[in-house]
Amino acid sequence: MPLFKRNPFGHILLLKRFLIQVLGVISHGRYRKFNDLQIEGMDILRNLPDKNVLFISNHQTYFADVASMFHVFNAALKGRDDNIRNIGYLWNPKLNIYYIAAGETMRAGLLPKIFAYVGSVSVERTWRSEGKDIKRKVKMSDISNIRMALNDGWVITFPQGTTTPFKPIRRGTAHIIKTCKPIVVPIVIDGFRRSFDKKGLMIKKRNVLQSMVIKEPLEIDYENEEVSSIIEKIEYAIEQHPSFLKVLTPKQIKEEQEYREKRRFWGSEHQSEE
Repeated sequence: MPLFKRNPFGHILLLKRFLIQVLGVISHGRYRKFNDLQIEGMDILRNLPDKNVLFISNHQTYFADVASMFHVFNAALKGRDDNIRNIGYLWNPKLNIYYIAAGETMRAGLLPKIFAYVGSVSVERTWRSEGKDIKRKVKMSDISNIRMALNDGWVITFPQGTTTPFKPIRRGTAHIIKTCKPIVVPIVIDGFRRSFDKKGLMIKKRNVLQSMVIKEPLEIDYENEEVSSIIEKIEYAIEQHPSFLKVLTPKQIKEEQEYREKRRFWGSEHQSEE
C-alpha cells in the first residue's frame, strides 16, 4: 500500500487502518469479556462481493452497533465461524467498510470525529435537527456520497434513523436501493441497548447476552418493485415490522398463568400438553 494512498473521501488508508486497529483493540472486550456477543451467519459475509453491498440493521446505540459489525465483518473475512476470538483478524482489516450516520452526531466532539474518519458517510437528517422535528429536502451531495461509498465497498445503514425501536423505515433507504441496486443484507442485533449507554461508549451493564444475526440477501426487483414494497421487506427483514410487537404484556402473561392454574384445578387431561 502506498504510504499516503487515500480512499474516495480523501481519507489516508494507512491512518484509517491504524485507527481501526486501535479502536478494535479497545472495544474488543466489550463483546468478548464484559459481555458475550453471539453471532449467526458469518459465512454469508464471505460469499459477498467486495463492493456494492448495503447492510441494513435495526439500531440500538450510536456507536457500539457499528463497532461490533467492524469486528464481525473482519473476523468473518479471516475465516472465523460465528465468533470474534483471536483479535489477529484486525492485523489487515477491510478498509472499504462505511456506515451512514447523521452529520450532527459525527461532529459532536473529538471522539465522534475520529469515528467518522474510520468510515462514516455523514448525511444531514431531513426530519430532525438539534432535538427538534424539522422538514427539509434531501441533499444531493449526501446521495452522491452514499453512491460513492457503495461503489468503493460495503456500507452499513440503519434505515429507521433512530435508536428507538419500531420507528418507521425512512423512504430514502428504499430509494438508494432502487437507484444503486446493491446487494442488500439484513442484520438483526439485540442486547446492545441493555449493555451500553445510548451513545454506545459506556458499559451500562455487564454479562449481557448480545446477539447479531446476519441474514441472506434480500430478493429485490430493482426496476419494478415499488418503494412501499421494499420498505415492507426491510421492516420484516430487520424485525421491525409492527407485527413483531404482538407479544404478551405482563398483564396478559399473569392472566395466562391464572388461567392455567384454573385448568389444573379443573383437572384438564390436556394440561401436560400445554
